[in-house]
Amino acid sequence: MKKIFTTLLSGILALASCNAATTDANADKGSKASSKASTVYYIKNITPENLVKIYNALGRKAQGRVGVKISSGESNKTNHLDTALINPLVKAVNGRFIECNTAYNGNRMDSQKHYNTAVEHGYVGIDIMDSIGTADLPVENGFHLKKDIVGKNFLDYDFIVVLSHFKGHQMGGFGGALKNISIGIASSEGKAYIHSAGATENVKDRKVFATDQDAFLESMADACQAITRHCGDNIIYINVANKLSVDCDCNANPEPAKMADLGILASTDPVALDRACVDMVYSSPDHGKVHMIERIESRHGSHILEASEKHGIGTQNYRLVTIE
Repeated sequence: MKKIFTTLLSGILALASCNAATTDANADKGSKASSKASTVYYIKNITPENLVKIYNALGRKAQGRVGVKISSGESNKTNHLDTALINPLVKAVNGRFIECNTAYNGNRMDSQKHYNTAVEHGYVGIDIMDSIGTADLPVENGFHLKKDIVGKNFLDYDFIVVLSHFKGHQMGGFGGALKNISIGIASSEGKAYIHSAGATENVKDRKVFATDQDAFLESMADACQAITRHCGDNIIYINVANKLSVDCDCNANPEPAKMADLGILASTDPVALDRACVDMVYSSPDHGKVHMIERIESRHGSHILEASEKHGIGTQNYRLVTIE
């Protein structure tokens, strides 16, 4: 049984309305706006079975050579997704874990070290996509970027399952589907290019992490545009909102999670999906949410949603469909 409820995106998600009848999304903006709302599916209980269930609810079957984009986690202390949780979904789509190297010194900047770290974390058979080089994808009318530099092997996949751990992020405010397809699919050089808003591809350049915050977020949106245009309809997005630390899985020593898990959310629209996750943080009855909210607001994290929407990647208007 599916129960449908909606959100006014200028306000806060009312979780108490889960049993309400269907209403028009953004009704104050008129029926035209509501007709453009994307569907986001939600399951509260985070289980392997429910991951497969929410994938099936999307109605978009992964076919051909399927890449499952995850974050492999910087250390054993990070909150990367447990393979015991996600392996049944990977098997259901006949997929292979895919990742790219980082742009900072650590366990995942070097391809061999990255591969070894990922296998230690359970991601057996992972493809480090920039281990043999890079490829450029065009950005059309970008805010700052003219291209997105991705791992060369990314071009070998027919379908992408973007499986993200939704949490805070020390630079972006939050990390979800949009961060996973922009920074996540970019090669080391591509990450430097995004972080510097197009100023450099050199990971050792001092300009890499010294750009204006909004320019960084807009550059992430540029990279998202390149990925979504390349994939077309051959991509889906699933966010697992658990272990909600204010820090990303790229942080080897993240802050402990201060709020309870929210659940699993999924959509064919990454903007709507990340918007729904952010709304759930704000509307949570958990007092620990103040830490996540501070991280999002102090980094102007919602700007990536605005920039991605302007690029036509998706919409912040959505219907939330709860699956029991």
